[in-house]
Amino acid sequence: MSSDFESYEQDFAVLTADITGRIGKVPKLVGDEKKQMVANVEKQLEEARELLEQMELEVREIPPQSRGMYSSRMRSYKQEMGKLEADFKRSRIAYSDEVRNELLGDDGNSSENQLIKLREERAHLLDNTERLERSSRRLEAGYQIAVETEQIGQEMLENLSHDREKIQRARERLRETDANLGKSSRILTGMLRRIIQNRILIVVLAVIIIFTTVMAIYFSVKGR
Repeated sequence: MSSDFESYEQDFAVLTADITGRIGKVPKLVGDEKKQMVANVEKQLEEARELLEQMELEVREIPPQSRGMYSSRMRSYKQEMGKLEADFKRSRIAYSDEVRNELLGDDGNSSENQLIKLREERAHLLDNTERLERSSRRLEAGYQIAVETEQIGQEMLENLSHDREKIQRARERLRETDANLGKSSRILTGMLRRIIQNRILIVVLAVIIIFTTVMAIYFSVKGR
């Protein structure tokens, strides 16, 4: 796990160094070049956020006794990420001296107020954009939680369905066992009945034989 974390660390370090360099170039650009650079930095910042998420997942898998050091490093990386985002926000509304002079031209003093106003409007728009992005991320996170909750619910329902089937099969086996026991009981009862009948028959036959023998002896003696 720690090897994966360190690999993500290296990727994060390379990526943030590149982002820092590009952020420094943003105030020096204008027009389409600046838009392209801003778009590239935004894409890289999103990649950096994804790397932080992966690193956080890796930290959760690390045993508690070793997790403290990695958690401290994660806090440091999050602070670095926050600083990059703040620097990027400032760079989007900033202009270098060369660019400002080029934009203002010879009438720099009269246009200074317009530039300040433009900068404030850009800052306001950026704040609104960031709020929308944060809201969008929260909605995505909420949707992901809802999807995961639905999946967990489906798994629980499937498990309950399997358990119910097992219980039904167990009940069927119990009913079959009970039926077999009832059948065996009837068979044993019939066997006992026949044994008793046979014994009674034997006793009756024995009595008849004895009676016949006695009578034969009696008549034999009497005839003499």
